Amino acid sequence: MKDKLLFITDTYKDLNLEKDTSILMIEEALKNNFLVYQCELNDLFLDQHRVYAQAREIIAAGVTQVESILKEDISINHFKYTFMRKDPPVDENYINALHLLGLAETQGAKVFNKPNSIKEFNEKIFSIHFKDFIPRTFITSNLSKIEDFHNELEEPIVVKPLDGMGGKSIFMMEEINEEEYKILKRLTNNYKTQIVIQEFLPDIYDGDFRVLIIHGKPYKKTLARIPQGGSFKGNLAAGGKGEVRDISDVQMRIGSVIGEYLMKKDINFAGIDIIGEKLTEINITSPTCAREIFEQSGMNPIEDYFKKL
Repeated sequence: MKDKLLFITDTYKDLNLEKDTSILMIEEALKNNFLVYQCELNDLFLDQHRVYAQAREIIAAGVTQVESILKEDISINHFKYTFMRKDPPVDENYINALHLLGLAETQGAKVFNKPNSIKEFNEKIFSIHFKDFIPRTFITSNLSKIEDFHNELEEPIVVKPLDGMGGKSIFMMEEINEEEYKILKRLTNNYKTQIVIQEFLPDIYDGDFRVLIIHGKPYKKTLARIPQGGSFKGNLAAGGKGEVRDISDVQMRIGSVIGEYLMKKDINFAGIDIIGEKLTEINITSPTCAREIFEQSGMNPIEDYFKKL
């Protein structure tokens, strides 16, 4: 009998079928002769101490469409592997789903990435565990402390929310004046919600590099996401241009250190972001860019991922 796999994702209408790494994973799973199922967060439920998913079987997947059949209730521990691939924000519903998946693990389920590790590490804060690699970083909701940090640097800063993705709500500030005050007030929810403040890295204009960490090892091809049209944002979702490059010695060194740590936390698929020689983020919820690497280089990171599962 074929083994079953479960992918927990956003709804199909919220996935970019041409680019989404989760779809590439589903394609690879089908190619490897698994029975593939998909569900969303609200399809998880608990009944008589057992965690289930109301999941639909995927019978075909590609860059133009995904074909599935009606949902059925399946205990999470009946899947060989469950892949948690829901995009941020890691909000209340996300955390509740992680609690259920953590309980499913005690019933024999194998979940990647590990639910407790996703709960433990905020993607914007995770990189701070590797202080030797990161730019100068400050986290606060206090306006005067943000101003003090900016004045001390005497350089532009970048501000971003702790739960953002895809370049949303990221701002570069050379000065903090009236317009910047409005932005900071909104980002901090009237100075009550903490945000990330970092030194601006001019190397961003050469690319924000996504390095995939697969089973603890940096993948040999990276994706340089290069800002376009005067923007400082390299994120593809924010208009950046993706170019595949060979991994550099610096990226390999940083990725190897982080990969070793990730494996201790049962995180076998991650994406780290490197600007110049500085680590800016560690993405463990639903890392992307595998499709772009595959399309431009002919080398499929997800094929390598499945080989070593």
